[in-house]
Amino acid sequence: MLKAGSSAPPVELTELSGSRWVLKEALSSGPVLLAFFKISCPTCRLTLPYLQRLVEKGQPGSPALLTISQDDPRVTQEFLNRFGIQVPVAVDKAWDFVASNAFGIPYVPSMFLIEPDGTISMAAQGFVKTDLEELGIRFGAAPFQAGEAVPEIRPG
Repeated sequence: MLKAGSSAPPVELTELSGSRWVLKEALSSGPVLLAFFKISCPTCRLTLPYLQRLVEKGQPGSPALLTISQDDPRVTQEFLNRFGIQVPVAVDKAWDFVASNAFGIPYVPSMFLIEPDGTISMAAQGFVKTDLEELGIRFGAAPFQAGEAVPEIRPG
């Protein structure tokens, strides 16, 4: 898996909406958080609502978020609808996992915060509460609500 300080590989994906998404173009507007997931992964299902909170409550200038599903587009859309997840989603190319392989992902969830110069400033695997708190600082939003029971760590 690529580590913080590495250069992000060029990535070009198709969003569920059908729009083309290119990392280099997205970075021209500011930092980007890429979050890779698979709907059969319980840890991914735990993580996605917290990422949605960061986007919903994030301050102007917050990183953009793109979640990347390793599942079929139809199945991914059904999952998002069922659980009310409303974040930007792209699908890693039809089972060959071009983007996942480019980032060297051993398992999901895996997240990469990429700065406008293309440098990865954060690389995280699994669910780690402190990683999400760190992202909350960058987004200017708390991922967790006061008094909410949140596990410290949950492997992917």
